[in-house]
Amino acid sequence: MSAPRVVAVIPARMNSTRFPGKMLACETGKPLIQHVFERAAQCARVTSVLIATDDESIRKAALAFGAECVMTRSDHPNGTSRIAQAALHLDADLIVNVQGDEPEVEPQLIDAAIAALEADSEASMSTVVSPFAAGEDPSNQNIVKCVVSRNHRALYFTRSLVPCNRDGTLHPLAEPLKHVGVYVYRKAFLSTFVALAATPLEQTEHLEQLRVLEHGYTIAVAHGIARSQGIDTPAQYAAFVARCRNR
Repeated sequence: MSAPRVVAVIPARMNSTRFPGKMLACETGKPLIQHVFERAAQCARVTSVLIATDDESIRKAALAFGAECVMTRSDHPNGTSRIAQAALHLDADLIVNVQGDEPEVEPQLIDAAIAALEADSEASMSTVVSPFAAGEDPSNQNIVKCVVSRNHRALYFTRSLVPCNRDGTLHPLAEPLKHVGVYVYRKAFLSTFVALAATPLEQTEHLEQLRVLEHGYTIAVAHGIARSQGIDTPAQYAAFVARCRNR
């Protein structure tokens, strides 16, 4: 049996609330979206990478650095919905959602998520968890946590600190796990996902992946070490630029 064809799709929009225009910020000499594209292209298991956007300036920038780009509707509520439209006519078995503001995403984590979905025939999609790095606060509600079963499937995602260390003797195999926002979908499931009704836990936690679990679908989970950070604010971008200049 031949290996599945895997396409990475990077959803990119211009109107970020906290950092407008960040996709094209280019103080490193490259627009931010190009850094993401180049990292995704390093994945051993990814057949091709494309950018999905509704913005003409992003499309022009993508074409200028040699990326394939597909234009999508402007009314998508989230990146998954934009990817689902872009994937409709793709020749692919698996679709990877690579966040457009993750310029340092580790290619090996994407490959691990792909392998996890391939290994679990009952899973509809996959993602990645990582131990918390030194200095990261597991109680920080901006860092999503994931509870994983013994058979490497997601039980729950939350902004709260889990597990609860009730009596002060946390089991060494029960340390909090940080969720890494890399997703791999079976192509057929993408259309199903975006058609699912929003769910109570999803709306409470503001975590779209909970919709999958609440509707009874399975998410396979890969374990890895994540050191990268997304770019949500100008200050985070400035820190990224400084890291680039120090390399």
